[in-house]
Amino acid sequence: MSGLLKRLSKPIYEIYERRLESFVLKNGVPRHIAIIMDGNRRFARKLGLEEIQGHEFGSKKAEEVLEWCWQLGVKMLTLYAFSTENFKRSEEEKRNIFRIFERELRRLLTDKKTYERRVRVRLVGKRELLPEKILKLVEEVEKATENHENCFLNIAIAYGGRQELIDATKKIVEKVTKGELMPSQIDEKVVNENLYSEHELYAKVDIVIRSGGEQRLSNFLPWQTVNSIAYFCDVFWPEFRKIDLLRAIREWQRRRICQRS
Repeated sequence: MSGLLKRLSKPIYEIYERRLESFVLKNGVPRHIAIIMDGNRRFARKLGLEEIQGHEFGSKKAEEVLEWCWQLGVKMLTLYAFSTENFKRSEEEKRNIFRIFERELRRLLTDKKTYERRVRVRLVGKRELLPEKILKLVEEVEKATENHENCFLNIAIAYGGRQELIDATKKIVEKVTKGELMPSQIDEKVVNENLYSEHELYAKVDIVIRSGGEQRLSNFLPWQTVNSIAYFCDVFWPEFRKIDLLRAIREWQRRRICQRS
């Protein structure tokens, strides 16, 4: 019976998705979306799988969500892939996660869609904490896409929001010490220019989405999300659907209208 219900509900789901997408596109999409991809391990446990398999499903979902965002016209996407706190996990889990990172970076480097869509890829985080092999691949992808200006993908690996602000402060202090900057010149624009990415879109997130049911931002982009809309959904990241993305954007549109009225 459940199989029959699924077959009957699929056309209804597809109609709803198309209508929701049409509505969203008529009302403007965010320029910068940030996503906390939470729930991979819990998804695996729910299915009785090993936790690493949850990360595998999660990486495939990230690839899918990227395509949805570019199709909708989102300019920048920042994905929270691995925090500085995640280094406390077991050596085996970290090894498996870095293996997935390596595979996905190679895919971005060789995938024709990266070049057809003109996607610029950048890592945001403490690069010196990464294995040399991963860092080398990051540099290759960044070099290969540095002239792309259509879409922007930031991958937050070894990322901590407070650490980013500390690092930005160190850069600013160094410029003041060298006489390149006067203390009186320090403002929001200066801070923006000294974050992990200097791109103007990076400094302001329109909406931050978190899957997995938790309602917190977990040290993710604290400077960039000050005036952002936060959208939390209960589904684990591998279960995240296009309608979840569309609903998040619809909520951003609704709140933006309320703020203006």
